[in-house]
Amino acid sequence: MYAIVEIAGQQMKVEKGRKIYVHRLENAEGETVVFDKVLLVDDEGAVKVGTPIVDGASVSATVVEHIKGDKVLVFKKKRRKGYQKMNGHRQYLTKIQIEEVIG
Repeated sequence: MYAIVEIAGQQMKVEKGRKIYVHRLENAEGETVVFDKVLLVDDEGAVKVGTPIVDGASVSATVVEHIKGDKVLVFKKKRRKGYQKMNGHRQYLTKIQIEEVIG
């Protein structure tokens, strides 16, 4: 059984027991989070598609840890002008483990 759920503005495919990285959530480590914006549920071939969300479906997950992602370098250059600029950032992420898919 899997579901397509919207988490922090992104659509993710989730299954029970799977660990995923999402944009930083406000919840503390160890807390349980329930996501109600379930767009699709597949239960052994029986597919329910929402308009836009599936009624009564939800996904519960546990916050494992808060981390920072890998460094992303942004390099800008204009040729023949001597202009070069290097910038970078690290995205704040939350690692969650999917506990249950209710569909």
